[in-house]
Amino acid sequence: MPIDYPAVLNLRANGLPYSWSEKEVMLYALGVGMGSDPLNQQELQFVNEVFATSKPLKVVPTFASVCVWGARPGVIDLNRVMIVDGERDITFHKPMPLAANVTADARVMGVYDKGRGRGAIVQNEVVVRDGGGDKMVTIISSTFARSDGGFGGSSEGMREPHQVPRRAPDRSLDIPTRPDQALIYRLSGDRNPLHSDPEFARQAGFARPILHGMCTYGLTCRAVLQSYADYDPSAFHRHRARFSAPVFPGEIVTINLWRDGNSISFEAYIRERRVTVVKNGQTVLR
Repeated sequence: MPIDYPAVLNLRANGLPYSWSEKEVMLYALGVGMGSDPLNQQELQFVNEVFATSKPLKVVPTFASVCVWGARPGVIDLNRVMIVDGERDITFHKPMPLAANVTADARVMGVYDKGRGRGAIVQNEVVVRDGGGDKMVTIISSTFARSDGGFGGSSEGMREPHQVPRRAPDRSLDIPTRPDQALIYRLSGDRNPLHSDPEFARQAGFARPILHGMCTYGLTCRAVLQSYADYDPSAFHRHRARFSAPVFPGEIVTINLWRDGNSISFEAYIRERRVTVVKNGQTVLR
């Protein structure tokens, strides 16, 4: 069935209850590769809650991307085999806690028709609130529905992406991924078989399962944490990026970074395949 436009724009759900503990926080950190060097004390603080000398457990800021996994404004009839993450933009109103009981308010922000055979973009907003009703994070997500275009909607009004500087990167980091990384990351919520089942991946047009775009998003967060935030999660005010190509588990992701004041621009690249996998990235530090 085609997307029911414009009725889809009225979809919303408020007060959806969620909770998490330090276990989910550490599992997410492992899923984005934290602790790959078990002697790295700075990364251990994201995956280990007990030390001989007391150290506080920390939360990777982009844990926010999975903390209310499944919070949606309603059901949109899309071809599940052909959908991929397109973009994520998270604003942190306060640092992510180690454990919490929260509520989520979800709404459709926009649905954009790229035309028959070119797909559609569905953009949602989720606001996560703490027990007192104060905003914790605002999450704007874009889903690229590759086979759902041509429903009669507009292609106008999409937000302009952040433009990275044209100069050479100020820093460049190589972050390896594990062959089984998608199998670990999926335990944080996204059980899409595109990332775990070879046959499903082939049906979707990929030679093998791909890494979650949101896992790659977490890798870019790690790069900024390591290079410009001194591993301090509270330094993050905003983290946004667009996904332009898939990463295959086991590949090395090269992340190029540019600093201009409190704005860190970034892109991610796979040298072996000469393909950019994340574009228009920006972290705003406090």
